[in-house]
Amino acid sequence: MNFIEEYLRIRKHSEQICEPLQTEDYVVQPIADVSPPKWHLGHTTWFFETFILKAFSPTYQEFNPDFNYVFNSYYESVGARVIRTDRGNLSRPSVNDVYQYRAYVDEAMTHLLSCPIDEKLTELLLLGFNHEQQHQELLLTDIKYILGNNPLFPAYSIDWKDKTDELCGDEMIDIAEGIYEIGFNGEGFCFDNELSWHKVYLNHFSISTSLVTNLEYLDFINAGGYQDFSYWHAEGWDWVKTNQINAPLYWNLVDGDWFNYTLNGFHKIDLNAPVTHISYYEAYAYASWKGLRLPTEFEWEIAAQQFNWGTRWEWTESAYLPYPGFSKAPGAIGEYNGKFMVNQKVLRGASVATPQCHERISYRNFFHPHLRWQFTGIRLAK
Repeated sequence: MNFIEEYLRIRKHSEQICEPLQTEDYVVQPIADVSPPKWHLGHTTWFFETFILKAFSPTYQEFNPDFNYVFNSYYESVGARVIRTDRGNLSRPSVNDVYQYRAYVDEAMTHLLSCPIDEKLTELLLLGFNHEQQHQELLLTDIKYILGNNPLFPAYSIDWKDKTDELCGDEMIDIAEGIYEIGFNGEGFCFDNELSWHKVYLNHFSISTSLVTNLEYLDFINAGGYQDFSYWHAEGWDWVKTNQINAPLYWNLVDGDWFNYTLNGFHKIDLNAPVTHISYYEAYAYASWKGLRLPTEFEWEIAAQQFNWGTRWEWTESAYLPYPGFSKAPGAIGEYNGKFMVNQKVLRGASVATPQCHERISYRNFFHPHLRWQFTGIRLAK
């Protein structure tokens, strides 16, 4: 791998994602879970500056000492930081300042990578690449939330097309009971939460080869699924009532027809497309209404070797927990995944916003059960 070329390619792609934006779009934070695009661009730059340039380039001078406070996300051991909910209050540094910051760090990184690098730096560099690519996915989903909650429903790009290559129909395949091997076991990069490779026992089960469609989910809505507590967890039912939820995120009922916001604007829902932007609570309730269930992450990983698993993150019935033998890296890098292994559900698959190299069967995403701003969908099992 040519590290300079790969570094510049990844960094350029983050900026390409932001090209359709107006300056005002860069600073909006409608909810705590959505970060302003400007912050993403700054934070990913801060990651390379903090964990690579400061550690491996003795002559490097910080672009701005205040940026550690502004762009640190959650690394307790790196110092104080702006509270997550206040990221949208940062009118300064300006968008122009952030792009200057990126250019400054990119120049320093290019100089550093023009010299031979050791194994430790290589590991951090690969983590930095993958970290920025994770934020590219977040950038798109956050931009969609920002624009999708604008009363004008402005399109991000009229040329945007969601990938819809999932299989249609209700075919289910059977997986025999037995002992199976789970986790990452190969060459190349993986996150620490994909390790270590280990054995699990699975009972016989069946799983759908396709995702639930908008039409199928509309049947749940029309059948009163959001009004019948018997399908919901108590916590999910409380979430529905408290937030007056009656449809997936971005769905709007207009003169008797359902529309939804997409990255290319406001349109009637595509009934044959996979339902997306739903919470775990909704996924569980739908499965319960169908008399079925969600797969565990281990069932999903084994079954996904036998079907096209498509382009939506899929909720599983598994809590986000460490695998046997999991260990955190020393120092701040150890905060990357391990400290989040509580009160969250695992999602498997990928997203229309996911970088290609992150579409692997062992990849584990994770979110709190109420969140649905990501491209999340449903696959059923029994």
